[in-house]
Amino acid sequence: MTQLRETGAGAALTASGAPDAHNLRLVGHNDMDGRGDCMHVNVVGGYAFVGHMGENGIGTSVLDVRDPTAPRLAAQIPVPAHTHSHKVQVVGDVLLVNYEQFGRAGQGVTGLKVFDVSKPEQPREIGFLPMTGKGVHRMTYWEPPYAYVTGSEAGWTDQFFMIIDLSNPAAPREVGRWWLPGMWTAGGEQSTAPPGRRYALHHALTRGDRAYMGWWDAGLVILDIGDKAKPRLVSHLPFGLDQSACTHTAFPVPGKDVLIVTDEGVGAYCPEVTKIVRVVDIADERKPKVIAFFPIPEGDFATRGGWFGPHNLHEMRPGSLIDPNTIYLTYFNAGVRVVEISEPANPREIAHFVPEAPSGRPSIQMNDITVAADGLIYATDRYAGGLYIFELLRH
Repeated sequence: MTQLRETGAGAALTASGAPDAHNLRLVGHNDMDGRGDCMHVNVVGGYAFVGHMGENGIGTSVLDVRDPTAPRLAAQIPVPAHTHSHKVQVVGDVLLVNYEQFGRAGQGVTGLKVFDVSKPEQPREIGFLPMTGKGVHRMTYWEPPYAYVTGSEAGWTDQFFMIIDLSNPAAPREVGRWWLPGMWTAGGEQSTAPPGRRYALHHALTRGDRAYMGWWDAGLVILDIGDKAKPRLVSHLPFGLDQSACTHTAFPVPGKDVLIVTDEGVGAYCPEVTKIVRVVDIADERKPKVIAFFPIPEGDFATRGGWFGPHNLHEMRPGSLIDPNTIYLTYFNAGVRVVEISEPANPREIAHFVPEAPSGRPSIQMNDITVAADGLIYATDRYAGGLYIFELLRH
Protein backbone atom coordinates (compact mmCIF):
# COMPACT_ATOMS: atom_id res chain seq x y z
CA MET A 1 0.00 0.00 0.00
CA THR A 2 3.01 2.33 0.19
CA GLN A 3 2.83 3.11 -3.51
CA LEU A 4 -0.86 3.97 -3.21
CA ARG A 5 -0.25 6.37 -0.34
CA GLU A 6 2.54 8.08 -2.25
CA THR A 7 0.20 8.82 -5.14
CA GLY A 8 -2.31 10.39 -2.78
CA ALA A 9 -4.83 7.57 -3.10
CA GLY A 10 -6.41 6.21 0.05
CA ALA A 11 -9.59 6.46 2.07
CA ALA A 12 -10.82 9.79 3.33
CA LEU A 13 -11.23 10.12 7.08
CA THR A 14 -14.47 10.23 9.02
CA ALA A 15 -15.09 12.85 11.72
CA SER A 16 -13.62 10.41 14.25
CA GLY A 17 -10.42 10.08 12.22
CA ALA A 18 -11.10 6.54 10.97
CA PRO A 19 -10.77 5.60 7.27
CA ASP A 20 -14.09 6.15 5.50
CA ALA A 21 -14.26 2.64 4.06
CA HIS A 22 -16.10 -0.59 4.80
CA ASN A 23 -15.61 -3.96 3.10
CA LEU A 24 -13.77 -2.42 0.13
CA ARG A 25 -10.00 -2.35 -0.32
CA LEU A 26 -8.06 -0.08 -2.67
CA VAL A 27 -5.94 -2.29 -4.95
CA GLY A 28 -4.47 0.15 -7.47
CA HIS A 29 -4.60 3.74 -8.72
CA ASN A 30 -3.39 5.85 -11.65
CA ASP A 31 -3.73 9.64 -11.74
CA MET A 32 -3.26 9.80 -15.53
CA ASP A 33 -0.10 11.89 -15.29
CA GLY A 34 -2.10 14.74 -13.82
CA ARG A 35 -4.91 14.43 -16.36
CA GLY A 36 -7.33 12.69 -14.03
CA ASP A 37 -10.58 14.30 -15.24
CA CYS A 38 -12.16 10.92 -15.90
CA MET A 39 -15.60 9.63 -16.74
CA HIS A 40 -16.79 6.45 -18.51
CA VAL A 41 -14.73 3.26 -18.15
CA ASN A 42 -14.79 -0.15 -19.88
CA VAL A 43 -12.38 -3.00 -19.12
CA VAL A 44 -11.70 -5.44 -21.98
CA GLY A 45 -8.82 -7.88 -22.50
CA GLY A 46 -6.67 -6.57 -19.66
CA TYR A 47 -7.02 -2.92 -20.71
CA ALA A 48 -9.13 -0.14 -19.21
CA PHE A 49 -10.55 2.37 -21.70
CA VAL A 50 -11.36 5.64 -19.94
CA GLY A 51 -13.16 8.71 -21.24
CA HIS A 52 -12.13 12.18 -20.03
CA MET A 53 -14.27 15.17 -19.11
CA GLY A 54 -12.19 17.31 -21.49
CA GLU A 55 -10.46 19.93 -19.38
CA ASN A 56 -7.00 18.64 -20.30
CA GLY A 57 -7.31 18.09 -24.06
CA ILE A 58 -7.51 14.29 -23.80
CA GLY A 59 -10.57 12.41 -25.04
CA THR A 60 -9.69 8.79 -24.18
CA SER A 61 -6.98 7.00 -22.23
CA VAL A 62 -5.97 3.35 -22.47
CA LEU A 63 -4.42 1.73 -19.39
CA ASP A 64 -2.79 -1.67 -19.09
CA VAL A 65 -4.45 -3.19 -16.01
CA ARG A 66 -3.15 -6.73 -16.32
CA ASP A 67 -1.38 -5.98 -13.05
CA PRO A 68 -4.19 -4.18 -11.18
CA THR A 69 -1.84 -3.10 -8.40
CA ALA A 70 0.15 -1.02 -10.90
CA PRO A 71 -2.13 0.19 -13.73
CA ARG A 72 0.01 1.66 -16.52
CA LEU A 73 -1.00 4.50 -18.83
CA ALA A 74 -0.46 3.02 -22.31
CA ALA A 75 -2.04 5.44 -24.80
CA GLN A 76 -4.07 8.64 -24.99
CA ILE A 77 -6.30 9.96 -27.77
CA PRO A 78 -6.51 13.76 -27.98
CA VAL A 79 -9.87 15.42 -28.54
CA PRO A 80 -10.62 18.31 -30.96
CA ALA A 81 -11.05 21.77 -29.44
CA HIS A 82 -14.47 22.51 -27.91
CA THR A 83 -15.41 18.82 -28.07
CA HIS A 84 -16.53 16.53 -25.26
CA SER A 85 -15.43 12.87 -25.66
CA HIS A 86 -16.10 11.46 -22.20
CA LYS A 87 -17.84 8.16 -23.01
CA VAL A 88 -16.39 4.86 -24.23
CA GLN A 89 -17.80 1.50 -25.35
CA VAL A 90 -15.64 -1.44 -26.44
CA VAL A 91 -16.69 -4.68 -28.13
CA GLY A 92 -13.95 -6.90 -29.52
CA ASP A 93 -11.57 -4.70 -31.50
CA VAL A 94 -14.02 -1.79 -31.84
CA LEU A 95 -13.95 1.28 -29.60
CA LEU A 96 -16.75 3.86 -29.79
CA VAL A 97 -16.37 7.34 -28.32
CA ASN A 98 -18.80 10.24 -28.30
CA TYR A 99 -18.13 13.66 -29.79
CA GLU A 100 -20.31 16.39 -28.25
CA GLN A 101 -20.23 20.19 -28.14
CA PHE A 102 -18.19 21.43 -25.19
CA GLY A 103 -17.41 25.00 -24.26
CA ARG A 104 -17.99 27.29 -27.22
CA ALA A 105 -21.25 26.25 -28.88
CA GLY A 106 -21.00 25.41 -32.54
CA GLN A 107 -17.21 25.16 -32.65
CA GLY A 108 -16.69 21.52 -31.67
CA VAL A 109 -16.90 18.27 -33.64
CA THR A 110 -20.13 16.31 -33.12
CA GLY A 111 -21.04 12.70 -33.78
CA LEU A 112 -19.89 9.13 -33.10
CA LYS A 113 -16.22 8.21 -33.59
CA VAL A 114 -15.02 4.64 -34.21
CA PHE A 115 -11.53 3.26 -33.51
CA ASP A 116 -9.79 -0.05 -34.17
CA VAL A 117 -8.20 -1.23 -30.90
CA SER A 118 -6.95 -4.62 -32.06
CA LYS A 119 -3.66 -3.19 -30.78
CA PRO A 120 -4.95 -1.50 -27.60
CA GLU A 121 -1.85 0.65 -27.17
CA GLN A 122 -2.17 1.95 -30.74
CA PRO A 123 -5.81 3.02 -31.30
CA ARG A 124 -6.54 3.76 -34.95
CA GLU A 125 -9.49 5.83 -36.18
CA ILE A 126 -11.59 3.98 -38.77
CA GLY A 127 -15.01 5.62 -38.89
CA PHE A 128 -17.19 8.58 -37.99
CA LEU A 129 -20.93 9.28 -38.02
CA PRO A 130 -21.37 13.09 -38.04
CA MET A 131 -24.35 14.84 -36.49
CA THR A 132 -25.68 18.37 -36.36
CA GLY A 133 -26.59 20.07 -33.10
CA LYS A 134 -24.93 19.08 -29.83
CA GLY A 135 -23.91 15.60 -31.02
CA VAL A 136 -23.64 12.35 -29.04
CA HIS A 137 -23.83 12.27 -25.26
CA ARG A 138 -23.61 8.54 -24.53
CA MET A 139 -24.01 5.14 -26.16
CA THR A 140 -24.58 1.48 -25.21
CA TYR A 141 -22.72 -1.00 -27.41
CA TRP A 142 -22.68 -4.49 -25.93
CA GLU A 143 -23.10 -6.86 -28.87
CA PRO A 144 -22.69 -6.33 -32.62
CA PRO A 145 -24.06 -4.96 -34.79
CA TYR A 146 -26.19 -2.36 -32.97
CA ALA A 147 -25.23 0.59 -30.78
CA TYR A 148 -27.95 2.45 -28.86
CA VAL A 149 -27.00 6.11 -28.92
CA THR A 150 -28.09 9.29 -27.18
CA GLY A 151 -28.00 11.75 -30.06
CA SER A 152 -28.84 15.40 -30.55
CA GLU A 153 -29.41 17.23 -33.82
CA ALA A 154 -30.71 20.55 -35.04
CA GLY A 155 -34.50 20.63 -35.06
CA TRP A 156 -34.98 18.73 -31.79
CA THR A 157 -35.30 20.32 -28.35
CA ASP A 158 -32.79 17.96 -26.71
CA GLN A 159 -31.23 14.49 -26.67
CA PHE A 160 -33.15 11.53 -28.13
CA PHE A 161 -32.74 7.81 -28.89
CA MET A 162 -30.93 6.51 -31.98
CA ILE A 163 -30.10 2.99 -33.17
CA ILE A 164 -26.84 2.75 -35.11
CA ASP A 165 -25.85 -0.22 -37.28
CA LEU A 166 -22.14 -1.06 -36.99
CA SER A 167 -22.13 -4.09 -39.28
CA ASN A 168 -19.37 -2.18 -41.04
CA PRO A 169 -17.64 -0.25 -38.22
CA ALA A 170 -15.92 1.98 -40.77
CA ALA A 171 -19.32 3.16 -42.04
CA PRO A 172 -21.80 3.45 -39.13
CA ARG A 173 -25.35 4.26 -40.18
CA GLU A 174 -28.56 5.17 -38.40
CA VAL A 175 -31.43 2.69 -38.73
CA GLY A 176 -33.99 4.05 -36.25
CA ARG A 177 -34.80 6.78 -33.74
CA TRP A 178 -37.40 7.67 -31.11
CA TRP A 179 -38.20 10.76 -29.06
CA LEU A 180 -40.83 11.92 -26.62
CA PRO A 181 -43.67 13.74 -28.38
CA GLY A 182 -43.02 17.48 -28.36
CA MET A 183 -39.27 17.26 -28.96
CA TRP A 184 -39.22 17.51 -32.77
CA THR A 185 -39.81 21.23 -33.17
CA ALA A 186 -38.66 21.20 -36.79
CA GLY A 187 -41.54 18.82 -37.45
CA GLY A 188 -44.09 21.18 -35.91
CA GLU A 189 -44.18 19.67 -32.40
CA GLN A 190 -44.32 21.90 -29.33
CA SER A 191 -42.27 21.17 -26.23
CA THR A 192 -44.20 19.80 -23.24
CA ALA A 193 -41.32 20.19 -20.76
CA PRO A 194 -42.12 22.50 -17.82
CA PRO A 195 -40.18 25.77 -17.67
CA GLY A 196 -36.67 25.26 -16.35
CA ARG A 197 -36.78 21.47 -16.80
CA ARG A 198 -35.41 19.16 -19.51
CA TYR A 199 -37.08 16.29 -21.30
CA ALA A 200 -33.99 14.52 -22.65
CA LEU A 201 -32.68 10.98 -22.91
CA HIS A 202 -29.60 10.29 -20.83
CA HIS A 203 -28.97 6.78 -22.17
CA ALA A 204 -30.64 3.46 -22.86
CA LEU A 205 -29.77 0.00 -21.54
CA THR A 206 -31.12 -3.04 -23.35
CA ARG A 207 -32.35 -6.52 -22.50
CA GLY A 208 -33.79 -8.64 -25.29
CA ASP A 209 -36.08 -6.48 -27.39
CA ARG A 210 -36.55 -3.84 -24.70
CA ALA A 211 -34.69 -0.58 -24.07
CA TYR A 212 -34.83 0.98 -20.60
CA MET A 213 -34.17 4.71 -20.40
CA GLY A 214 -33.64 7.52 -17.95
CA TRP A 215 -35.31 10.50 -19.60
CA TRP A 216 -33.99 13.23 -17.24
CA ASP A 217 -36.95 15.23 -15.85
CA ALA A 218 -39.49 13.04 -17.67
CA GLY A 219 -38.61 9.93 -15.62
CA LEU A 220 -38.51 6.34 -16.88
CA VAL A 221 -39.26 5.20 -20.45
CA ILE A 222 -39.47 1.60 -21.71
CA LEU A 223 -39.34 0.95 -25.47
CA ASP A 224 -39.95 -2.09 -27.65
CA ILE A 225 -36.97 -2.23 -30.05
CA GLY A 226 -37.87 -5.50 -31.76
CA ASP A 227 -38.26 -3.53 -34.99
CA LYS A 228 -35.06 -1.48 -35.09
CA ALA A 229 -36.49 0.88 -37.69
CA LYS A 230 -39.62 1.63 -35.63
CA PRO A 231 -39.09 1.62 -31.86
CA ARG A 232 -42.38 1.98 -30.00
CA LEU A 233 -43.40 2.99 -26.50
CA VAL A 234 -44.22 0.28 -23.96
CA SER A 235 -44.62 2.53 -20.91
CA HIS A 236 -43.64 5.85 -19.38
CA LEU A 237 -43.37 6.42 -15.63
CA PRO A 238 -42.88 10.05 -14.50
CA PHE A 239 -41.62 10.26 -10.92
CA GLY A 240 -43.01 13.74 -10.24
CA LEU A 241 -41.07 16.97 -10.52
CA ASP A 242 -41.32 17.54 -6.78
CA GLN A 243 -39.66 14.17 -6.11
CA SER A 244 -37.25 13.60 -8.98
CA ALA A 245 -34.82 15.35 -11.31
CA CYS A 246 -32.07 14.21 -13.66
CA THR A 247 -33.17 10.58 -14.09
CA HIS A 248 -29.98 9.04 -15.42
CA THR A 249 -29.81 5.23 -15.57
CA ALA A 250 -32.51 2.54 -15.79
CA PHE A 251 -30.70 -0.76 -15.29
CA PRO A 252 -32.56 -4.07 -15.87
CA VAL A 253 -31.22 -6.49 -13.26
CA PRO A 254 -30.37 -9.86 -14.87
CA GLY A 255 -32.86 -12.57 -13.96
CA LYS A 256 -35.20 -10.20 -12.11
CA ASP A 257 -38.27 -8.18 -13.11
CA VAL A 258 -36.64 -5.17 -11.52
CA LEU A 259 -34.98 -1.95 -12.67
CA ILE A 260 -32.51 0.07 -10.62
CA VAL A 261 -33.14 3.71 -11.57
CA THR A 262 -30.85 6.56 -10.55
CA ASP A 263 -31.29 10.30 -10.45
CA GLU A 264 -27.95 12.03 -11.07
CA GLY A 265 -26.76 14.04 -8.07
CA VAL A 266 -26.25 17.34 -9.93
CA GLY A 267 -26.23 19.73 -7.00
CA ALA A 268 -26.69 22.94 -8.98
CA TYR A 269 -29.72 21.60 -10.85
CA CYS A 270 -32.99 21.50 -8.89
CA PRO A 271 -31.15 21.51 -5.53
CA GLU A 272 -34.47 21.28 -3.70
CA VAL A 273 -34.94 17.73 -5.03
CA THR A 274 -32.94 15.01 -3.24
CA LYS A 275 -31.44 12.74 -5.90
CA ILE A 276 -32.08 9.08 -5.05
CA VAL A 277 -31.95 5.51 -6.36
CA ARG A 278 -35.27 3.74 -6.94
CA VAL A 279 -36.10 0.05 -7.25
CA VAL A 280 -38.82 -0.32 -9.90
CA ASP A 281 -40.91 -3.48 -10.35
CA ILE A 282 -41.51 -4.27 -14.05
CA ALA A 283 -43.32 -7.60 -13.68
CA ASP A 284 -46.08 -5.77 -15.54
CA GLU A 285 -43.95 -3.69 -17.89
CA ARG A 286 -46.89 -1.56 -18.93
CA LYS A 287 -47.42 -0.51 -15.31
CA PRO A 288 -43.98 -0.17 -13.70
CA LYS A 289 -44.07 0.78 -10.03
CA VAL A 290 -41.55 1.96 -7.44
CA ILE A 291 -41.17 -0.57 -4.61
CA ALA A 292 -38.11 0.66 -2.68
CA PHE A 293 -35.32 3.22 -2.38
CA PHE A 294 -31.60 2.71 -1.80
CA PRO A 295 -30.28 4.03 1.51
CA ILE A 296 -28.76 7.50 1.34
CA PRO A 297 -25.14 7.54 2.64
CA GLU A 298 -24.82 8.98 6.11
CA GLY A 299 -22.35 11.75 6.88
CA ASP A 300 -21.64 15.40 6.11
CA PHE A 301 -21.58 14.85 2.34
CA ALA A 302 -24.28 17.44 1.61
CA THR A 303 -22.02 20.18 3.03
CA ARG A 304 -18.60 18.75 2.16
CA GLY A 305 -18.28 20.43 -1.23
CA GLY A 306 -18.76 19.08 -4.75
CA TRP A 307 -21.80 17.12 -5.87
CA PHE A 308 -23.52 14.64 -3.54
CA GLY A 309 -25.81 11.97 -4.94
CA PRO A 310 -25.91 8.90 -7.18
CA HIS A 311 -24.49 8.80 -10.67
CA ASN A 312 -23.46 5.65 -12.55
CA LEU A 313 -24.06 1.94 -11.95
CA HIS A 314 -22.09 -1.14 -12.93
CA GLU A 315 -24.29 -2.07 -15.89
CA MET A 316 -23.22 -5.74 -16.12
CA ARG A 317 -22.37 -5.61 -19.80
CA PRO A 318 -21.38 -8.94 -21.44
CA GLY A 319 -17.92 -10.04 -20.30
CA SER A 320 -18.13 -8.20 -16.98
CA LEU A 321 -19.27 -9.44 -13.56
CA ILE A 322 -22.91 -10.55 -13.65
CA ASP A 323 -24.32 -10.59 -10.12
CA PRO A 324 -28.07 -9.97 -9.89
CA ASN A 325 -27.94 -9.56 -6.11
CA THR A 326 -25.27 -6.86 -5.87
CA ILE A 327 -25.38 -3.31 -7.24
CA TYR A 328 -22.22 -1.22 -7.51
CA LEU A 329 -22.61 2.54 -7.91
CA THR A 330 -20.79 5.84 -7.68
CA TYR A 331 -22.12 8.57 -5.41
CA PHE A 332 -19.90 11.56 -6.25
CA ASN A 333 -18.46 12.88 -2.96
CA ALA A 334 -19.79 9.82 -1.10
CA GLY A 335 -17.47 7.61 -3.15
CA VAL A 336 -18.27 4.06 -4.24
CA ARG A 337 -21.20 2.24 -2.65
CA VAL A 338 -22.22 -1.44 -2.86
CA VAL A 339 -25.83 -2.43 -2.20
CA GLU A 340 -27.32 -5.91 -1.82
CA ILE A 341 -30.71 -6.49 -3.49
CA SER A 342 -31.32 -10.20 -2.94
CA GLU A 343 -34.63 -8.90 -1.59
CA PRO A 344 -35.35 -6.09 -4.06
CA ALA A 345 -37.92 -4.45 -1.77
CA ASN A 346 -35.30 -4.27 1.01
CA PRO A 347 -31.99 -2.99 -0.43
CA ARG A 348 -29.14 -2.67 2.08
CA GLU A 349 -25.64 -1.26 1.76
CA ILE A 350 -22.85 -3.77 2.38
CA ALA A 351 -19.70 -1.83 1.44
CA HIS A 352 -18.32 1.60 0.60
CA PHE A 353 -15.06 3.46 0.00
CA VAL A 354 -14.66 7.24 -0.06
CA PRO A 355 -11.22 8.14 -1.49
CA GLU A 356 -9.24 11.14 -0.33
CA ALA A 357 -9.88 14.32 -2.26
CA PRO A 358 -7.34 15.04 -5.02
CA SER A 359 -5.01 17.95 -4.36
CA GLY A 360 -6.81 21.29 -4.56
CA ARG A 361 -10.30 19.76 -4.46
CA PRO A 362 -12.77 19.83 -1.53
CA SER A 363 -13.89 16.25 -2.10
CA ILE A 364 -13.66 13.21 -4.33
CA GLN A 365 -16.22 13.10 -7.16
CA MET A 366 -16.55 9.42 -8.08
CA ASN A 367 -18.03 9.39 -11.55
CA ASP A 368 -18.28 6.03 -13.31
CA ILE A 369 -17.86 2.38 -12.39
CA THR A 370 -17.54 -1.08 -13.90
CA VAL A 371 -16.73 -4.47 -12.38
CA ALA A 372 -14.58 -6.92 -14.32
CA ALA A 373 -15.42 -10.62 -14.49
CA ASP A 374 -12.81 -11.33 -11.80
CA GLY A 375 -14.65 -9.04 -9.38
CA LEU A 376 -12.24 -6.11 -9.41
CA ILE A 377 -14.02 -2.75 -9.35
CA TYR A 378 -12.83 0.08 -11.63
CA ALA A 379 -14.05 3.57 -10.79
CA THR A 380 -13.13 7.08 -11.89
CA ASP A 381 -13.01 10.57 -10.41
CA ARG A 382 -14.59 13.43 -12.35
CA TYR A 383 -11.99 16.15 -11.84
CA ALA A 384 -8.47 15.07 -10.97
CA GLY A 385 -8.25 11.69 -9.25
CA GLY A 386 -7.98 9.39 -12.28
CA LEU A 387 -8.69 5.64 -12.12
CA TYR A 388 -9.15 3.64 -8.90
CA ILE A 389 -9.28 -0.16 -8.60
CA PHE A 390 -11.03 -1.76 -5.62
CA GLU A 391 -11.70 -5.22 -4.26
CA LEU A 392 -14.87 -6.24 -2.39
CA LEU A 393 -13.90 -7.95 0.86
CA ARG A 394 -17.31 -9.32 1.72
CA HIS A 395 -19.43 -11.35 -0.65
